[in-house]
Amino acid sequence: MGIVKKPFGKSPDNREVFLYEIKNANGMSIGVSDFGATLVNILVPDRDGKMLDVALGYDSAEGYYDNSCHFGAVIGRNGNRIGGARFTLNGKEYQLAVNDNKNNLHSGPDWYRTRIWEVKAVDEEKNSVVFALSSPDMDQGFPGNFHTEVTYTLTDENEVQIHYEGEADQDTIVNMTNHSYFNLAGHEAGSEALLEHKVQILAPEYTPVSDSEAIPTGEIAPVEGTPMDFREPKKIGQDLEADFEQLKFGGGYDHNYALTREKGSMRKAAVAEYEKSGIVMEVYTDLPGMQFYIGNFIDNEKGKNGCVYQKRGGFCMETQYYPDACNQASFQSSVLKAGEKYDTTTVYKFSVKA
Repeated sequence: MGIVKKPFGKSPDNREVFLYEIKNANGMSIGVSDFGATLVNILVPDRDGKMLDVALGYDSAEGYYDNSCHFGAVIGRNGNRIGGARFTLNGKEYQLAVNDNKNNLHSGPDWYRTRIWEVKAVDEEKNSVVFALSSPDMDQGFPGNFHTEVTYTLTDENEVQIHYEGEADQDTIVNMTNHSYFNLAGHEAGSEALLEHKVQILAPEYTPVSDSEAIPTGEIAPVEGTPMDFREPKKIGQDLEADFEQLKFGGGYDHNYALTREKGSMRKAAVAEYEKSGIVMEVYTDLPGMQFYIGNFIDNEKGKNGCVYQKRGGFCMETQYYPDACNQASFQSSVLKAGEKYDTTTVYKFSVKA
C-alpha cells in the first residue's frame, strides 16, 4: 500500500505536472497524472507473477499533449459523438466545435485531457487520489459552470475504481468516461495478441450507426444473430471480418453496447481475458452503455518505452450514456439538471486465471 508522487514533465504552458503511483498489498500498481487526470499505467501480475503494464500510453506528460487516440484520458464534459456538433436544451440551440467529420467528438478540441487538474486529496488510507476541475459557462460550447471531481482508487481486490462526481449551476450535458486502451498481453503486444483476447459483453442490444461517421440511428437493436453478439465469450477476431455493414462502418468494432436502457445499480458489463498471460479484466458500471472499440485508428503512435503502437494494439471499454444521447429521444438523456449531482462509478477489476 502507498502512494508516491513523481515528476511527470511539464504542461504546454511550462507548469510542473506529476504522476501519482498507487500500489496495493498485492504489488499491483497504477499511475495517474494531474495532467488530464490521466490513467497512465496499470501494472498487474500475470500467471507467472511477472508484472505487465496493460495500459497503452506515454512516458511523460509531453507525450499526452497531442494524444490523438486519447490514451488513458478522462473525457468531459461529453464523451463520444454529438451529431452535427449541436444540441438543443430548454429551447436554445448550442453549437459545438466540429472536430470529427461534421460532428463533435469527446468535446474537443479544447480537451479536459490537456488541462492540469487540481489534486484535491491524496488519501493513503483509502489508496486514492482525487482530481478536480472547474469548467466555466460555455466552456467547449456547453452551458453552465460545471465542477467535477474524479477519484481513482486501487483496492486490495485489484480493482481500479474511477468515481466521477459533478454539479452545474445551469442545465447542461454531462457524459464523462475514461478512454484507456488495454492489452492484457502487455501494452506493447500489438494486434496479434489483441485479436486473441476473449471478450464477453453482457449486453443484449447495441446502438447501430448510420454510416462511417458513427452517429447512432436512434434504434436499439438486438445483438442476437449478428457479429456484434458477445453475450458468450469469444475471441475479438472471431467475427471481425464478417460481411456486416456495421463492422464496415466502424472499420471493426467501435460501437455502443446497450447494457440496460437506463442508469441503475452497479453491475458487471464485460469480461476480457488473454489466455497466455492468464490476466482477466472485469468491467463494472452503473451506466446504461459501454463503447467497445478495438483501436482501429491507432497508426504508428510512439508510446511507452520506445514502443510504437499500431492499428488494433489495444481495446477500450468506455462506460457511458449512449452516444448522441442529447439528440436522441429514444436514449436516456445525458442532461444534468442545475443543482443535481452527477455521480457514476466504473470499475476495472483484474485477476489471474490459473
